[in-house]
Amino acid sequence: MTRRPSIRDVAREAGVSITTVSRALNDVEGARLPDDTRRRVREAAERLGYAPNKMARGLRTQRSHLLGMVSDHIATTPHAGRLILGAQEVATTRGWALMLVNTGGDPAAEARGIQALHQQQVDGVLYATMYHRIVEVPAALRGLPLVMADARTGGDGPPAVVPDEVRGGYDATRELVEHGHRRVGLALNSDDVPATHGRLRGYRQALEEAGIAYDPELVVREESESTGGYRACRRLLERTPRPTAIFCFNDRMAMGAYRAAAELGLRIPADLSVIGFDNQEYIADGLYPGLTTLQLPHYEMGAWAVNRLMELIDDPARNAGDVPVRTLPCPLVRRSSVAAPTA
Repeated sequence: MTRRPSIRDVAREAGVSITTVSRALNDVEGARLPDDTRRRVREAAERLGYAPNKMARGLRTQRSHLLGMVSDHIATTPHAGRLILGAQEVATTRGWALMLVNTGGDPAAEARGIQALHQQQVDGVLYATMYHRIVEVPAALRGLPLVMADARTGGDGPPAVVPDEVRGGYDATRELVEHGHRRVGLALNSDDVPATHGRLRGYRQALEEAGIAYDPELVVREESESTGGYRACRRLLERTPRPTAIFCFNDRMAMGAYRAAAELGLRIPADLSVIGFDNQEYIADGLYPGLTTLQLPHYEMGAWAVNRLMELIDDPARNAGDVPVRTLPCPLVRRSSVAAPTA
């Protein structure tokens, strides 16, 4: 078996002492080394395939330079997976590693995963969910630096970052109103989750601001899937007078709106404008015409959460007085499904 290169080998290759190698590779604070020496040591280590002993380094710094990420279904959900990407890229840029535990929503798997993170002595944990939820932090994570992403507690809890659901609902409805629509339907999720309440609130705010009376008959709740969107939009479009535009809770429900419109002989956007939410690109780009929608800030939430987590690791007192929940905007992505209503 080939012997792993040692720090002594690197010192010999670079023509310096073992102490100099240690200082150069571990960025020892206060070590005054010429740039040429640091470069020579690092090039020697790269040629030999040597990596510093992180366990030994951790004993000196009291850090493992590992972050844990506990999630439910994010790793198996294409659009939500950008949350992992944002977290991982920030961690990597700052020289840390991210360990992912995907629980599949199974409490037993979550408990085992958290135990494994403790065994690896992670310095902090990012607790994330597939969609904006109110959850309880597992007791096994208490005491560790912790930040939540796309999730929050119902009261006082660790720092959290979530989408601005109210502003998203407002911006979606305003886009339709600004195109001249006065009768705007809402195909809403039937689940009791923050996104349902927030987007409805934003919808009502935009209507009120435009001087349009809120009509509860134009709000239909269904499951947030294509079939639910179809049923909700059929009910809306069979009303007299029918809405000239529909804001759908998400892009999957918007798929159902397209089907309902086609069955009733309505053209999008000539006869009916449709706007979605999430920007699931394989849906929004795949529909014809392309679906105007709002982008959930998954990547930005992952990046923000890791930066905030590392602040807590560096200085736990920074949590004091902080805004407990940070909301991030959901940018509007315009395609071709919204137009002015016909006469």
